Amino acid sequence: MVTGVVTAEREAVIRVQVQGASGQAQVIEAVIDTGFTGWLTLPPSLIAMLGLPWLTQGRALLANGQMETFDVYAATLLWDGQSLRVMVDEANTDPLIGMSLLHGYELYIQNQDGGSVTIQRIATP
Repeated sequence: MVTGVVTAEREAVIRVQVQGASGQAQVIEAVIDTGFTGWLTLPPSLIAMLGLPWLTQGRALLANGQMETFDVYAATLLWDGQSLRVMVDEANTDPLIGMSLLHGYELYIQNQDGGSVTIQRIATP
């Protein structure tokens, strides 16, 4: 299970540990963004600090109708008690958690200041 909190800015935030290829790790706060279909976004400065290996370029259609090209990197997350290799989209914004990372999980948000955020694996029969 992964837990977090709802901020005064009405953002559901969780903490995750991100690790680069050399083993350097950083705990970050990331906002859950259900409109983002990717795994994780990180700013260029954090990508450089962790030494994340470059994979490819990606493209996204933004809400304002513009098409944007960005670099995609690889990282390892400590997610729900296990190491998980994920793709990281470079973005000049606060870190975002996307729906690809949440796939197979239930998301519960108590949408009030200081409300709890709970992410847990969907039980399979």
